[in-house]
Amino acid sequence: MSAEIKTPIFSQGEDCKTDWRLAHAEYDESDAHLEILGKPVMERWETPFMHSLAVAAASKGGRVLEIGFGMAIAATKIESLNIDEHWIIECNEGVFKRLEEWTKEQPHKVVPLKGLWEDVIPTLPDSHFDGILYDTYPLSEETWHVHQFAFIKEHALRLLKPGGVLTYCNLTSWGELLKGKYDDIEKMFQETQVFHLVDAGFKKENIKTTVMDITPPKDCRYYSFTKMITPLVTKD
Repeated sequence: MSAEIKTPIFSQGEDCKTDWRLAHAEYDESDAHLEILGKPVMERWETPFMHSLAVAAASKGGRVLEIGFGMAIAATKIESLNIDEHWIIECNEGVFKRLEEWTKEQPHKVVPLKGLWEDVIPTLPDSHFDGILYDTYPLSEETWHVHQFAFIKEHALRLLKPGGVLTYCNLTSWGELLKGKYDDIEKMFQETQVFHLVDAGFKKENIKTTVMDITPPKDCRYYSFTKMITPLVTKD
């Protein structure tokens, strides 16, 4: 657990949702960092973890829904796996343009969907996906640690086919929790995530996790812990 004190990602009461869609997506020259409105959305060092999420989401094959495109790290891995279709939701204009260009080069059918997930998800049919990967950026201080549960509780079971799998992350939240409140990532997940998954209708015995070692760069603003956790949550 890092003892280093860093400025919080969100200030009290901060809300970026109104400006996020049209805000400039700042990819650096080496394509190693993505920032929007000064927020560290994604960094290339996350690749092993993003690949772990992608493998989980695509583990049943078929049709995969990915929520949040970012730097295409997970998306590109999903495209390398044995799937049929790949639906991707992205709300930021600049990131969506990247998604449209990326789509042209992919081996599987890709369905890009532009908008906030809150607007797009209700239009999608029931029992339509074999796998879901939720990895969007929190857009307010209020939803920083819990935005994933709004999606999971309202939509995940409905969208998944029987036997389908959900995986997700909220690194901006988990990184903060692991800076001070927790020094055990599995305990963090059990105490802050599992209750919400069960409340959403998933059975506790169908909630599995795997843990991997990782070394974040010292200048990373949102994550300094040396392990990451991949959930694999299965619908009966």
